[in-house]
Amino acid sequence: MKTIRLASVAALVVVLASLPAQAVEVDQKALKKEAIGIVKRFGGTLKPELKKALKSGGPAHAISVCSEKAPAIAQQLRSDTGWYIKRVSLKPRNPGAKPDAWEEKVLKMFDQRQAQGEDPKKMAYAEVVDGKFRFMKAQGVEKVCLNCHAAKVKPEVEAALKAKYPMDKARGYSLGQIRGAFSLAKDL
Repeated sequence: MKTIRLASVAALVVVLASLPAQAVEVDQKALKKEAIGIVKRFGGTLKPELKKALKSGGPAHAISVCSEKAPAIAQQLRSDTGWYIKRVSLKPRNPGAKPDAWEEKVLKMFDQRQAQGEDPKKMAYAEVVDGKFRFMKAQGVEKVCLNCHAAKVKPEVEAALKAKYPMDKARGYSLGQIRGAFSLAKDL
């Protein structure tokens, strides 16, 4: 009888031990879906502001959208959702966009995936790291990005970039390249 009880308890322990892993899988899928929605909200809010600024004052004027409105959008999304969100790059425009070690690893992985033919528009990666769900979505260079991120830009854009971002490294891109990523994190 004792053997049967011990076997039953052992079986129950094995079943219970497997449940959290299954639950984490389900949660990761839900968290990834939520993160993708937040990235869409970020881009869906930023892009119209950027286009409006380009139309009203040109590329030099639009720099203020990326430098001032993008962080405000990120902060508002953080307040609304509880997710930490920022944009990062291997060639950051400002020190706040410098990736941490995990983000750098993912950005390099994105570059490798693109070199193998994968479309940056479809690139994302998620992982649980140190008790946080981390998610990154590649940000490809679109035509509008080249106003400020190409190797050569208009003189007034050059002057505005030097004034706003004296340590700018976010130049030399071409259409379709990965220039960075949206990086999100949520405490589990």
